[in-house]
Amino acid sequence: MAGAKLTIDRLIDPTIDAGAVLRELDQLTTAVKRRTPAGLTKRAELEVLLDTLYRPSPWNDNRPFSYDLNDPFGKNRQNKLLATYLITRKGNCVSMPVLIAVLGQRLGLIMTLATAPGHVMVKFVDDEGRWLNVEATAGGFKADSSYERETGITPLAIQHEIYLRPLSPREAVGVMASTLMEQYAAQQRGDDLLAVAEMALAANPKDTVAMVQKANAYYLQLQDRYVRKYPRAEDIPQNERADFQRLSRENLAWFAKAKQLGWAPQTPEQEEKYLQSIQRQNGQREQL
Repeated sequence: MAGAKLTIDRLIDPTIDAGAVLRELDQLTTAVKRRTPAGLTKRAELEVLLDTLYRPSPWNDNRPFSYDLNDPFGKNRQNKLLATYLITRKGNCVSMPVLIAVLGQRLGLIMTLATAPGHVMVKFVDDEGRWLNVEATAGGFKADSSYERETGITPLAIQHEIYLRPLSPREAVGVMASTLMEQYAAQQRGDDLLAVAEMALAANPKDTVAMVQKANAYYLQLQDRYVRKYPRAEDIPQNERADFQRLSRENLAWFAKAKQLGWAPQTPEQEEKYLQSIQRQNGQREQL
């Protein structure tokens, strides 16, 4: 997982020193192993991992990893990069779960990523074989029902299982690639955005984030090929109109597909509700 994340992040920022990131991951993995007595349950091993990251101690140079309340949703894409998180120790709902999943897998724990609307969390298998949610932004466990309530997961989304399920390794890579899709969308690189979205959908046909980005890619292609060139639709040359109509249809169709599975755009109220829950959980953890 670390290799995939670094490959994606370096497409966003080619200056990232992959070797330095891997060395720091090695150091964190070693620190957790040294603090983990033999014979612990898997859940107890995970607790050691979380404690190593989130509690000020010599194991993290007294610089614990924490949620970045100045950029809680990772609006600054640089803050979603693993290298940035390791340097600043301030993370979000992309960088934080990725780090836990990377370290957990290195420690031999069964872990992967899962999603909720506008959010990524970790899924972990305990000693009874149950999948548990690890809320990386708060450093603890969280029930599916809490995510359903706080992030506005629709009944239709639950029916189609587009959220909260443990993702395969390829599907998890697609989730990590969402940051690259955001980058290409911001740069108005419609062709590149389409290529990444299609790769994500090939791994997970229920990836509604990739569906929405695929719709955005067709919109960007429309803008680049036609809207900027021709003031009116009737100005488009006859031999290009079929392509214009195709792009228009695809744009609408991929938004519709995402909605049919239960996707809905996040409202400001939902974002505020989620942020309040994270602030509350972080406050409770600091009091422990």
